[in-house]
Amino acid sequence: MNRIKKTHNSFKQHATFLDDIITNYDTKGEDFGNQDRNSLKLFKLEDKTLNVKSFRVPNFVNQLAYRFLRKSKAQRSFEYAKQLQSLDVGTPQPIAYYEFKTPFLFNKSYYISEQLDCDLTYRELTTDLTYPNHEAILRAFTRFTYDLHEKQVKFLDHSPGNTLIKNVDGEYEFYLVDLNRMEFKPMNLEERIKNFAKLTTKKALVEVMSDEYAKCSNESYETVFNLMWNNTQDFQKRYWRRRRIKNKLKFWKSKS
Repeated sequence: MNRIKKTHNSFKQHATFLDDIITNYDTKGEDFGNQDRNSLKLFKLEDKTLNVKSFRVPNFVNQLAYRFLRKSKAQRSFEYAKQLQSLDVGTPQPIAYYEFKTPFLFNKSYYISEQLDCDLTYRELTTDLTYPNHEAILRAFTRFTYDLHEKQVKFLDHSPGNTLIKNVDGEYEFYLVDLNRMEFKPMNLEERIKNFAKLTTKKALVEVMSDEYAKCSNESYETVFNLMWNNTQDFQKRYWRRRRIKNKLKFWKSKS
């Protein structure tokens, strides 16, 4: 099986260590976070902690697609992280990616970045409305998202767990993770506001974000709120429709 790797210039001196991480991934490292879809592990490198994401082997169709037609999730994560850095958008330091391929199929891939400790994620803002400085953080997050849009960054996985938040001397810094689905292009107002659809079901939070985005964009609050709330509701309808269909399929499979 062929191995392809790309390492950030700042970490090329650690090539042997990085190779060992990937070669012995199954037996070394510390499990981190949710392991349901993809595996995450932490490894120590001098005074740094490395976060290694092992993407599961895709289905047969995607093995063909990733082998011949599309960039892998690991490659996109690495390249998008570097592009975000060039735009001065926060994201954990990219270190390397690895891919394993046969002549005809794509197999495993890994993305290595520097582990970033944070105070909270956006998710906590949806589950704890009494979190200290809740509204100030929510407004700062909205300004961060507006800045993304101004820089022509469309984060397709703009969802509650994918923005890390750090409190640095009373100022809030934001860092994007799970980067493999992203577009870089100009967006009209409808596209920009649709980018908020996956973040929360709480109308009170949508009202605050709408107010702040309207101030940033010089649009009317009513226009922004109506777009944001309608997109939020539409996303929830589609989400629960997919869940019902999936549950029905599981039921009929279990009966057969």
